[in-house]
Amino acid sequence: MKLMMVILNDSDADDVISRLIESEYRVTRIASTGGFLRRGNTTLFVGTESDTIEGALEIIKQASADPSQPGQRKATIFVLGVDQYTQL
Repeated sequence: MKLMMVILNDSDADDVISRLIESEYRVTRIASTGGFLRRGNTTLFVGTESDTIEGALEIIKQASADPSQPGQRKATIFVLGVDQYTQL
């Protein structure tokens, strides 16, 4: 099991989330702020199996707009191993 932490522009979040959900990924959305100019970001938590990480990365890449300024990125993505999770 893996946990993807995806930090992206607010303007891309709705499209990315919709496409991930259509592809049956489970997504949790958190509003966040960061970067030099303190612009609004969205942080997504995506729980998935190891063999579906590449599919999620491709969806995020396709659904995110190209950066408007030099040095900006479409998204920053961390993939973490999950030893255990519990749903109550």
